Amino acid sequence: MDIVLKNVNKNFGKVQANKNINLSIPAGSIQGLLGENGAGKSTLMKILSGFIQPDSGEIILDGKCVKIQNPADSMDYGIGMLHQDPLDFPPMQVLENFVIGQPGSILLSNKKVEQEFDQLQQQFGFSLKPHSYVDTLTVGERQQLEILRLLYLGAQVLILDEPTTGISSQQKQLLFSTLRLLAQQDKTIILVSHKLEDVENLCSQIAVLRKGELVGEINPPYFTENLVRMMFGKSLIEWQGVDCAGDTPVMKLEKMEISDPRLTIGPVDLELCKGEVIGLAGMEGSGQDIFLRACAGLIRPTSGKIIINNRNMIGEQYHVFMKEGIKFLPASRLEEGLVQGLTVADHFVLTDKRQGFFIDRKIADEFAKEGIKNYEIKGSTQSLVESLSGGNQQRLMLALLQTPLWILFLEHPTRGLDIESSMDVWLKLKDRCKGGTAILFFSPDLEEILQYSDRILVFYNGQISVPLKKGDFTLDQLGQLIGGKGWQEIHQLQARE
Repeated sequence: MDIVLKNVNKNFGKVQANKNINLSIPAGSIQGLLGENGAGKSTLMKILSGFIQPDSGEIILDGKCVKIQNPADSMDYGIGMLHQDPLDFPPMQVLENFVIGQPGSILLSNKKVEQEFDQLQQQFGFSLKPHSYVDTLTVGERQQLEILRLLYLGAQVLILDEPTTGISSQQKQLLFSTLRLLAQQDKTIILVSHKLEDVENLCSQIAVLRKGELVGEINPPYFTENLVRMMFGKSLIEWQGVDCAGDTPVMKLEKMEISDPRLTIGPVDLELCKGEVIGLAGMEGSGQDIFLRACAGLIRPTSGKIIINNRNMIGEQYHVFMKEGIKFLPASRLEEGLVQGLTVADHFVLTDKRQGFFIDRKIADEFAKEGIKNYEIKGSTQSLVESLSGGNQQRLMLALLQTPLWILFLEHPTRGLDIESSMDVWLKLKDRCKGGTAILFFSPDLEEILQYSDRILVFYNGQISVPLKKGDFTLDQLGQLIGGKGWQEIHQLQARE
């Protein structure tokens, strides 16, 4: 399907999210839509997929001007959108989610649908179990399910919003293979991203947005420096490492073991020192998330000790950990990190220990304005948190962190952030480290782990390596460990220690 967007404009109050956008996307192409956070990428795609309506402009599909009033209209025209957080129903089975949106889906034959589901997923090398529950799937598998559902509904255009956020490198390779195959079948693919590597490797053309305007379109070969200048209007200064690690332990793990229906982790012995950053590397599902939540008091270990301030915290609730100056920031912002329906100012009220029994709205508003300014959050004090972009939701959660903060546990700390924003977030995190905060984090982005960690723990199928310093391994050795090779040498090193 050929797509033409003509003079598209969209304002949110005084903010002009899209300004006179003109873009042509031919059928069978993989169109990259690149830009920093708040550039207008997601707004433009929400207009095309019917989630919001433009203030002015035209949408032309295969030469015909159309009006898309809602997502159902969009799907009727053959346009489906895969959101950064998949729109599925976790308590339901895979097959039940697969038929959502189908006319008369309640009366569909389960046997026939299952056959069609298996035939469709075999085309792309997926291996989803039809009767497993969605809440047991990884983010990458949920994406696969949503792609299959949209194709089953007849999608000729697939819009993917930051699809590589939160998935493993192996799942990314499978996703890219799927998208290339769909383009060969004359489907139109639009990849919304801030990740230069993803759009350079996958896209047949790239459009760059900055501050709501289309600033340029590029065809291969791509040059990273040119793309960066178009995105930000300037070149970026490379990150300069800052080592803040001290020698004083703030947390000790002694023979900690965690049992989960999927795998058993440990026993683990570890010291986390004041000002130190430890990154957790490994394929998705290798146990990093379980380990992190156990250290934060959100999951109870089956044995061992978590010693903080000379106190064994095993069995204590998360609020007790918080009183000790410990905080956990989840990857799922709206589900676990923020409260939908509340404003930015409301969230600062909830975290402000200076408030008495009565809330002083004026003080709360000033407190919120300070946080918005310091963390460059694109939104006002009265913005509902669900109206913020994913990157700005992440900035807000970081702005809400308590002081003093002795240990910070982070899932996907720069999820949904562009290059400049990621560097800025880590500058702020390293400032915390200078004040003594220790950080334990995991990310699917191996480059992020290598760049910002003082030490690294590698996870593979529940196994955890000894802490590795950057000089202790080569990148190739690290990649082999993540893939399950070289663990015998690690165990020998562990035994000697």
